[in-house]
Amino acid sequence: MAGAAMTTTFLAVIGGASLLAVTARRLHPGDRLPSLEGWALADRGLGAGWTWLLLGGTVYTAYTFTAVPGLAYGNGASAFFAVPYTVIVCPLAFVLLSRLWEVARRHGYITAADFVRGRYGSPPLALVVALTGILATMPYLALQLLGIRAVLTAGGLYPPGAAGDLAMVAVFAGLAVATYRHGLRAPTVIAALKAVAVFVSLTAVCWLVLDRFGGPGAVFDGAARALGGTDPAHSPLVLTPGQQPAYATLALGSALALLMYPHVLTAGFAADGTRTLRKVSAGLPAWTALLALFGFLGIAALAAGVRAPAGGAEAAVPMLVDRLMPGPLAGLVFGSIVVGALVPAAVMSIAAATSFVRNVYVEYVHPTATPKRQVRVAKAVSLTAKLGAVAFVFGLRDQDAINLQLLGGVWILQVFPAVAVGLYTRWLHPRALLAGWAVGMAAGTYLVVREGFSSIVPLVAGSPEIYAGVAALVLNLAVAVAATPVLARLGVPRGPDATDLPSRPRAGRRPPTGANNA
Repeated sequence: MAGAAMTTTFLAVIGGASLLAVTARRLHPGDRLPSLEGWALADRGLGAGWTWLLLGGTVYTAYTFTAVPGLAYGNGASAFFAVPYTVIVCPLAFVLLSRLWEVARRHGYITAADFVRGRYGSPPLALVVALTGILATMPYLALQLLGIRAVLTAGGLYPPGAAGDLAMVAVFAGLAVATYRHGLRAPTVIAALKAVAVFVSLTAVCWLVLDRFGGPGAVFDGAARALGGTDPAHSPLVLTPGQQPAYATLALGSALALLMYPHVLTAGFAADGTRTLRKVSAGLPAWTALLALFGFLGIAALAAGVRAPAGGAEAAVPMLVDRLMPGPLAGLVFGSIVVGALVPAAVMSIAAATSFVRNVYVEYVHPTATPKRQVRVAKAVSLTAKLGAVAFVFGLRDQDAINLQLLGGVWILQVFPAVAVGLYTRWLHPRALLAGWAVGMAAGTYLVVREGFSSIVPLVAGSPEIYAGVAALVLNLAVAVAATPVLARLGVPRGPDATDLPSRPRAGRRPPTGANNA
């Protein structure tokens, strides 16, 4: 009976998401000619409420909600790097995302590569920014499906064999069709259900955990014992001095990388103004608190004696939920996490398709493509990206997707100099930025692969471990800074700047205000 009740509640949540996707057409502002801006960015017309829902629902993915507590379950204190990392994102979004939106709106840019193309006048640099974004996004998209499968399996909702695979495809198919038709508006309306369902279900789970164990202190004590810590001064739930460099660089590097992902920029560009983005940036810590509570549930799973399968620590929280909660509430939690995967998956596919169309297809294949044709190609590429993610999940080991996503985080960080630094100065030469990008990509990949696909690496034997992405970024910037004056002396020309931004920082000079905000 409990299993039937859980399944019924789960299907009700998924059905509600599908019904909301159908209502996405109501967000259309009226009959307009088809355009990539309208399909991919909802005509840049989302207010503060919708933008907060979409941006939070995109940044905080279902895999994050299972991987962070899974890391806490397996490793203890180091998992909580995600909390300062997402806190750092908020002021960065307040400053960088609003400034980038301003330039993008004025010049009709849709992707970060569009901005790089206009700022530096360098098609090759714009191309590598676009391709890096697509390359980093695809394994991230596949991880959303892995998150869905982990939740369904832990809850006994994933039938063995082909039946289970078909069930997951069916869950994914409804949103794929809605996204194909309505673009970014489909995940936007579903993000409202995600927020309500996740906040409500997480509150219920945490209340049950605290009620069962008698308070957070008992939870942490039980988890420390489960991890083998008997001395409170050396608890596995407290960072050791040797872990602190890795913790700090991972938090900082992840925050810098996050705002470079195409799906995050797509959600931000859909806002109706810089004032909206600043309001949303100030409100994002509410989602961070949510993530911290999920991490706490990983600790609770340890204290409760949950035994996750080997190599499947991300199933710890779903298994805890299945153990503690009655069937209907467990179904609500599982449905919430699955809906939590659908929103970022849809935005990721839209962002990857938009980058391909704007910065590869139009730039190099069909420069005279009409807006209608661009939308048609973007829809096809978006659907292909989703199908590719499904095939990837079914065809390869879970660890392969995780390894590629770890590399993706290191890779996407290497476009930070071209995009973020370029917002404030054009002093760096585009060819120097290309050289820095190539060195950073090679160095970051080498470090991660050398350590067996671990993103926390020692630079040399015996040195403190740090995040490989930060090490590669420092090398990237060093090459770009060193090569710029050399290229200037050689007289290597730069492309034209079409952004109206200052070429270098000047005291007392304020950036242009841009379009008026609604």
